Amino acid sequence: MTTETRPDPDHLLSAVQAEQSKRGRLKIFFGYAAGVGKTYAMLSAARRESEHGVDVVIGYVEPHGRPETEALTRGLQTIPTRSLGYRGVTLQEFDLDAAVARKPELLLVDELAHTNAEGSRHAKRWQDVLELLDAGIDVYSTLNVQHLESLNDVIASITGVIVRETLPDAVLEQAAELELVDITPEELRERLQAGKIYLAPQAERAINSFFQKTNLVALRELSLRQTATRISRDVDQARQQRGASQPWLTSERLLVCVGPSPTSAKVLRAAKRLAVSLDAPWLAVSVDQGYSESRGGSAQAQISAHLHLAEQLGAETHVLVGNDVAQTILQFSRERNVSKIIVGKTAQRGWQRWKASLIDQLLSKSGEIDVYVIRGDEQDVPAPKTSAALKKTDYRPYWWAALVVATCTLVATAIDWFDTADANLVMVYLLGVVFVATRFGQGPAILASCLGVLAFDYFFVEPQWTFRVSDTQYVLTFLVMLLVGLLVSRLTDQVRRQLRAAQERERRTHALYRLTRQLAEANGSEFLINMAGRQLQDIFQAQVLIYLEEEGRLGLRYGIKNAIAADTINEVVASWVAEHQQSAGWGTDTLPNATALFLPLIGTVKPLGALGVRPLEEWRVHDPEERRLLESCATQFALAIERDQLALAAHDAELRVETEELRNSLLSSVSHDLRTPLAAISGAGTSLLAQDSLDATTKQELLATIVDESQRLSRLVENLLDMTRLESGKLQLHPQWHVLEELVGGALARVRKLLADHPVEVALPEDLPLISVDGLLLEQVLVNLLENAARYTPPGTPISITAARQAKNLILQVRDHGPGLAQGEAERLFEKFYQSPDRRPDSRRGVGLGLAICRAILAAHHGTITARNAEPQGALFEIQLPLLDPPAN
Repeated sequence: MTTETRPDPDHLLSAVQAEQSKRGRLKIFFGYAAGVGKTYAMLSAARRESEHGVDVVIGYVEPHGRPETEALTRGLQTIPTRSLGYRGVTLQEFDLDAAVARKPELLLVDELAHTNAEGSRHAKRWQDVLELLDAGIDVYSTLNVQHLESLNDVIASITGVIVRETLPDAVLEQAAELELVDITPEELRERLQAGKIYLAPQAERAINSFFQKTNLVALRELSLRQTATRISRDVDQARQQRGASQPWLTSERLLVCVGPSPTSAKVLRAAKRLAVSLDAPWLAVSVDQGYSESRGGSAQAQISAHLHLAEQLGAETHVLVGNDVAQTILQFSRERNVSKIIVGKTAQRGWQRWKASLIDQLLSKSGEIDVYVIRGDEQDVPAPKTSAALKKTDYRPYWWAALVVATCTLVATAIDWFDTADANLVMVYLLGVVFVATRFGQGPAILASCLGVLAFDYFFVEPQWTFRVSDTQYVLTFLVMLLVGLLVSRLTDQVRRQLRAAQERERRTHALYRLTRQLAEANGSEFLINMAGRQLQDIFQAQVLIYLEEEGRLGLRYGIKNAIAADTINEVVASWVAEHQQSAGWGTDTLPNATALFLPLIGTVKPLGALGVRPLEEWRVHDPEERRLLESCATQFALAIERDQLALAAHDAELRVETEELRNSLLSSVSHDLRTPLAAISGAGTSLLAQDSLDATTKQELLATIVDESQRLSRLVENLLDMTRLESGKLQLHPQWHVLEELVGGALARVRKLLADHPVEVALPEDLPLISVDGLLLEQVLVNLLENAARYTPPGTPISITAARQAKNLILQVRDHGPGLAQGEAERLFEKFYQSPDRRPDSRRGVGLGLAICRAILAAHHGTITARNAEPQGALFEIQLPLLDPPAN
């Protein structure tokens, strides 16, 4: 059919989006060791691009003193390196900011896995390259196979050298192109001995250590395999873009057909051996036709066990949905570029005969795909294990089928009274067959077809009330009626099974979507755990246990009251799963004595714990699709928990940073203010002790200085303590009913000395109501405002205090006639440690806490304080407090 050659719309859309993306393209020149010519190949390709008019710039290239490599850099613009000091040594590093500012079409950045010096924006050079790609710059870079993170331990075991500079494999996968730069190990060693890679003494040590021929051969194989894997992926993408209907046999890929027969295990093992010999990936596929009404049926259990075996053998497993098994398998094989299909064949007995037709269809329709048929031994087929409940047949659908045929007969009898054509009566019976097939399945529908033919013959065909037929034309009518009934029942049953399979897929998709959405919206570990536990219980109809690591220990966080939590072996299995990051427990071959299936909760940074599940229906443990759904849910839950933990860690780090900044600001702000009064007190006291001949006036002045500076120091310490109590939330209000005039008078008395050079004007209406406030705190607010006004205004300028009532609020204003506020300063005045740089006639500096304390106290009273410039000059501070109804007398 023509529709089979159409490309996948999703792949076409992703390809178009990739082409339209403004992100840069990365090309990696890939090799197996230093000296194979990666940098030389990169520069040669760059010069070719430059000759075609491409704007090529060298961001960083390490020629290693090789003249032929240095010659290729001439004529290409180079971005100057950035000098960074490290342990007394000046290092030259790639200047990322200069490269982004220059923004060439193509940038050369050598040594992709390089570790940047301290002080750089990114720890690794590959992170610099990702930022360049995001900026829309194409990048050429170089990489050796030993720098791949996934191969780090393998290469260490081969060469005995642990490579410290690695990069994630995802970076290699993001590369738009991968060009292999390869020479033979013999040629590489010759270049090394000739001094073209390292100097003579260093080259000799390298030949005897890392550059041994055995090491180079192994590294070369690994680089070739990585390149072949990448090329295979590119081939798959090219096939999808072309919409190829036949596989491209550029490499081997095997597919094994898995059925309920126990001989499938032998087929799987044979396929594994063939895959190993061909060094090819392989897939194990089962086709769900929806025949089994019970997911716990014998055939379904055997298929699940076979797919589980295939996963243990290293296969990629899939459960496909379709009516035509052969067509479904072939279509999937072409989509996955399969070169060989392996199917089992057993002795032709009973229900197993369908396999012969499947093999014939595969052979006739496979085209370029090879089909291997493996014969199973007859003695390998044990009798399927079925429970008594499964052996018991439910006859109720068949009784319903008979009842529907009887109803159709009554309806046909009523219609026959109007002397209608026999074809109309046949339609009534066919309608009954469709109804039975839709509601009860294919078996009852077949029974309904046969009973319908017999009823039509007995009740409506001459001679009536017998099964004899006087007119032979009715024989053809009976035959057509029976065949149509059987065909309609089969087609209806297929639609019914497809609907059931679609509903099952929709259930899994909706369950995963619902869990993912709720996890994304939730915050807080306890809420996440409880919500995920309830969702998993509903999805899998199971008892659920959630173990999470806390301070190095594994603790049960959900399911404490479940019956499976009381079994001590489950905690041991959970600890093993969390430690080894592998599934274990019930339904597995690892620690199968556990009463629950345990899956690891693995985050992107570290293991988080284990998830235990005990479904009420055992088939859920063995069904591959249910296992995948469970694993997906576990992964989503682990990521949500990790996200929450990282958010808490980030918040704690932010608090630590803010605390450190507050400490530094406090130290820098109060150091001078603490030293100044202490120095004045110390100097005055020393003078009094050392000089016995001081006159009375001088002694009085020194004592006054000690008292003033002590009071100043006391106010400073008091402000610091008040701010600490306010920010810690330990300040408690003690509101009482006060007369505003008394509070203003108390504040003026406390700052009488500071206001000695300022006339104070107080205008308070006599009809002001009582206010419910903490008198000491509000008085402290007025003291801070008056002290601030006295400090920031010239001597002789007046200070006024006014009050008024507006609706249900009290408006209290403190105004001075000084220089006023600078532009944009009105809001910053209330920040901690803020000190105005312009308004300071008084040489005695404050700490910048007074106004911040005012705002905090008024906020505790549900009030506000604002500042603005007054007309024609000066600053005005306005307090707004809510007025409450006074108590009844």
